[in-house]
Amino acid sequence: MPEPLVIIPGMMADARMFLPQMVQLGTERAMQVCLPVKGDTVEQMSEAMLPGLPPRFALLGHGLGGDVVLDLIRRVPERVTRAVLMATDPLAEPPRAAAEREARMVAARAGRLAEAMRTEIPAAALADTPWRDDILALVQDMALGLGEGVFLRQSRALQRRPDQQKTMRRVKLPVLVIAGEADTLVPVRRQEFTANLVPYGRLEVIAEAGHLAMLEQPEAVSYALAAFLGEPMMLR
Repeated sequence: MPEPLVIIPGMMADARMFLPQMVQLGTERAMQVCLPVKGDTVEQMSEAMLPGLPPRFALLGHGLGGDVVLDLIRRVPERVTRAVLMATDPLAEPPRAAAEREARMVAARAGRLAEAMRTEIPAAALADTPWRDDILALVQDMALGLGEGVFLRQSRALQRRPDQQKTMRRVKLPVLVIAGEADTLVPVRRQEFTANLVPYGRLEVIAEAGHLAMLEQPEAVSYALAAFLGEPMMLR
């Protein structure tokens, strides 16, 4: 059996963020979901995950989860076989974005987590599909389940995230960057930059999808993952 796939969801997301891919690919490969909920920095989050990870594994991360993926590669490159990044920005957060994030943190502390999440992942960041409202409702449900404390820790981690360009240039692994063509939070151009930083990186753009392509166009994302991971069932 191939090495396990370790999935690290992004901001305020749980395993449901990748449920379609887990269902479609899980018969061929063991999967492990790790939530970045312990620690106030990307480095602390990756360190907290390390003891529970398999000896060898592939990685899939979205947003903050992608930042954690890069830090795991930095820490234990000999244990990682390949990696998939979705909506991942390899640069440190700009001051203006960090200040806007601070406003969302104030709202969360005041008991307005749902309002903060509507700004964190607005409807405009997703493609205009008939199921967009259902996806946004799931985003809210996952966030409220994780709670204010996780929101604040993850927000601080994103504010303090390191510039990963040096790490990425040193990555000697196959890396697939999956981007939603309508993503306004991490636009395709930035994700193309991410893919080009990695010596063995390539970009896959998902049509009619935005920031949450794994839910907006689940079959297209699953197929891209299957092709990259070499999963025979999805490729028949």
